Amino acid sequence: MALKDIMVLVDSSAHSADRLDVAIKLATDHDAHLTGLFVRMVPHVPQFVMSQLGPEVQDVQRKYAQDAARAAHKIFEDKVRAAGIRAEWRAVEGDLVDTVCLHAKYTDLVVMGQRDTSDDAMDGEDGLVDHVVLEAGRPVLVVPYAGKFKTIGSKVVLAWNASREATRAVNDAMPLLQKAREVEVLAINPRGGRAGHGDVPGADISLHLARHGVKANAEHIFSDDVDPGAMLLSRAADAGADLIVMGAYGRSRLRELVLGGATRHLLRHMTVPVLMAH
Repeated sequence: MALKDIMVLVDSSAHSADRLDVAIKLATDHDAHLTGLFVRMVPHVPQFVMSQLGPEVQDVQRKYAQDAARAAHKIFEDKVRAAGIRAEWRAVEGDLVDTVCLHAKYTDLVVMGQRDTSDDAMDGEDGLVDHVVLEAGRPVLVVPYAGKFKTIGSKVVLAWNASREATRAVNDAMPLLQKAREVEVLAINPRGGRAGHGDVPGADISLHLARHGVKANAEHIFSDDVDPGAMLLSRAADAGADLIVMGAYGRSRLRELVLGGATRHLLRHMTVPVLMAH
């Protein structure tokens, strides 16, 4: 599969422009069409507020959303025009999760941002990435809210645990892996037997990648005292990686919400873009 149709979620947050730069970089590298999606959420005002203040409250909220969409559209148009890529703009009113998941189904990759709890413009995005990863059936590239990312996928750390989700991530990320200068296949606390790692953890998937022209090296590390997500981020930092590829939610999202897990850890603490697939 080639990356020929990329969608980026654009909003009024302070980080939206940086996220757009990442999407434009990918569209340029892969000669892809880029769609910018802005979702105007339907205003919701409690009935007791409506009874006291009247429908003008909804009108003000709707006008604010329209103004935000126009401002975001201008940034989008200016950037894609300067980059000289094929692009289109969509501003749609509706439920945020449902709308993003719907439009994501008709693209090869979705670019989204890590939620910044200090940015009021991202208040409605709590859990959004989780839902899109689990429900859209498309890989999601999550861009951290902190930092600038001038390269994407030059040095990749691929988190491998021989699960269905990791296998899906390898397949979905193949166009990026094939362009990478270096790929490190990293197995954290690998177990043999039914886990599917074989005698040398990561060796079989590295061979598969090599047949697709990917230069991959297999590594594995053990530590029962450190969270696997923290280990993955630490290894990516040590390697100078500019992309992490991983399967998301190998166990249920509810269980990760209660017990924690690598997916939740990376969504909270990511330092480089992370491509997730389920």
